[in-house]
Amino acid sequence: MTRILTVVGARPQFIKAGTVSRALSAHGVDEVLVHTGQHFDANMSEVFFDELAIPAPTHNLEVGGGSHGEMTGRQLERVERVLVETQPRLVLVYGDTNSTLAGALAAAKLGIPVAHVEAGLRSWNRAMPEEINRVLVDHLSALAFAPTATAVKNLVAEGIDMATVHQVGDVMYDAALFYRERARRPADAAIPHDVPFVLCTIHRPQNTDSPARLRGIIEGLVRSGRHVAWPVHPRTAGKLADLRSSLPDRIHLLPPVSYLEMAWLETHCSAVATDSGGVQKEAFFHGKPCVTFREETEWVELVEEGSQRLVGADPDAIVTGLSELSAPRPGADLYGTGDAAGAIARVLAEATA
Repeated sequence: MTRILTVVGARPQFIKAGTVSRALSAHGVDEVLVHTGQHFDANMSEVFFDELAIPAPTHNLEVGGGSHGEMTGRQLERVERVLVETQPRLVLVYGDTNSTLAGALAAAKLGIPVAHVEAGLRSWNRAMPEEINRVLVDHLSALAFAPTATAVKNLVAEGIDMATVHQVGDVMYDAALFYRERARRPADAAIPHDVPFVLCTIHRPQNTDSPARLRGIIEGLVRSGRHVAWPVHPRTAGKLADLRSSLPDRIHLLPPVSYLEMAWLETHCSAVATDSGGVQKEAFFHGKPCVTFREETEWVELVEEGSQRLVGADPDAIVTGLSELSAPRPGADLYGTGDAAGAIARVLAEATA
């Protein structure tokens, strides 16, 4: 019988799972890794797994595309087949994607305990599909691994049994520490050397599918007067077609970058501007101030700490945020000590013994 079956579906989840997989292996826990195929990425090749020291998936279900309902339903069906075949003692899921929900729901219906990494996060915006996924998965889980004290409070407020909740820190902090020395400058980064720059990422449909919001964000970046390094997400590329010719030279559009290249950009930038939950945290890990192109965030402690500001798509707020924000306080301990994966592995080893 397999002790743990892990379900992932997106590149950030593989990085998180790889971090925990190393810790599970160190504790002698066998694991089967299942990739739903939710995010097809040409970079998800053997090189990707070798470069990041991540175990390749045992199963690739090749379920990507379609509406939320279609995708989740097909993933649920195929994950269930793998669970029946492998009979794991526990199913481990990460974050808030459709793959997370499908893995948790398939396991729960078969009576298999679910463990959720990044439990307790709330944006309080039910219009976000991710919010629906994370709430449902938390209430299906037998073990909730919360990254922060705020996440624990959210779980308690929703009636989750405290005996199932473990505040372990953030596995992405583990990953940032592990990969920091391996980071490398992007080959296609047309940013002049020794020029301070803002690292920008935009991928959420709320921003990419709204011409008004996208124009507002771009106006704010342009008016800031900063050099900007912007790895363009595939979802955003087509939306920029009509705007590229009007961008000043200091807005440097880059092709998508690898995780190690992103780590280099985060290490060497002067500030971060993003709508990504993961990049918000990575800005903090690397000691950089951050403006976030959203009206809410799951990582409220970053706003409270003062190094991040929610600016939406307001050009004035973007300009002000980039000029006024300061770097995180040295020694601020919001996400643990860098051993979240070890803490998770210890609990899982005991739970599946």
